Amino acid sequence: MLKYIIKRLLYLIPILLCVTFLVFVILSFTPGDPARLILGSGAKSYQVEALREELGLNDHLIVQYFRYIGNAITGDFGTSYANNEPVVDLIASRLPNTLKLALLSTLLIVICAIPLGIYSAVKQNCMQDNIIRIASMVLASIPAFWFGLILVLIFSVKLGWLPSTGLESVLAYILPVITMCTAGIAIDTRVTRASMLDVMRQDYIRTAKAKGVKPVKIIRKHAIRNALIPVITSMGIGFAGSFGGSVLIETVFGINGIGRLMVTHIRSKDMPTVFACVILLASVFTIVNLLVDIAYGIIDPRIKTEIKSA
Repeated sequence: MLKYIIKRLLYLIPILLCVTFLVFVILSFTPGDPARLILGSGAKSYQVEALREELGLNDHLIVQYFRYIGNAITGDFGTSYANNEPVVDLIASRLPNTLKLALLSTLLIVICAIPLGIYSAVKQNCMQDNIIRIASMVLASIPAFWFGLILVLIFSVKLGWLPSTGLESVLAYILPVITMCTAGIAIDTRVTRASMLDVMRQDYIRTAKAKGVKPVKIIRKHAIRNALIPVITSMGIGFAGSFGGSVLIETVFGINGIGRLMVTHIRSKDMPTVFACVILLASVFTIVNLLVDIAYGIIDPRIKTEIKSA
């Protein structure tokens, strides 16, 4: 298992190189001059040119890229052009907010989606199943930013029960977490239901029923574990995606998180900040995928054997 984990972590190196280089090239073609951004619109041309030379912006694109990668390996991600602050400090101040939202929304998805999906599969084609399926389709179709604004209008503006911005109190987490996890609950409920229905049609389930095993025991001991593999995949992708895709939620609720930070600094062509965020997101995706693979081995011994032999 340790050999497999180390091997997967080594894959992170080419992934980060490819992703960061692609972003580097794209940003290099976008309009705007970082030196002009730092000095302001009133700076003289010779001052801008001197700063460009100092920052190495006049060097070849490949030279700039590998210089940044070399500094990043030593832990130096540079200084933000827009804020004149170390990029590490900017990310460290915003990462906890995004991480809390991602963890809480994922936890709520697990609590709601798995039981609903199992119940819907057990009650296939009954009224309860139809209600859950229709509700999940509706919730999955609602745009997150629109749903968040509606929640703010009802519970913050109209009723005054919950804060509309920030994360200064426990109550402030309720609206953004609900907004972030609603689509995930709907999607993972359907994934759980489909996976459960597929497992319930397997021969070993029919054999257990023929032996007179109680339905509750069949579901609890035989069906659920085998049905969880696609669900874990969906939840893992959702958790990793919440880091980069949370910009809409963070914008609606005025939360300073990683998604909002990255999009804001892309507009200002703040390359050090953008690259650091890209490295963070790529690392999160890779690590979450590794954890998902390890979870496969815990759930299904057959997969665990394959991992050990890898």
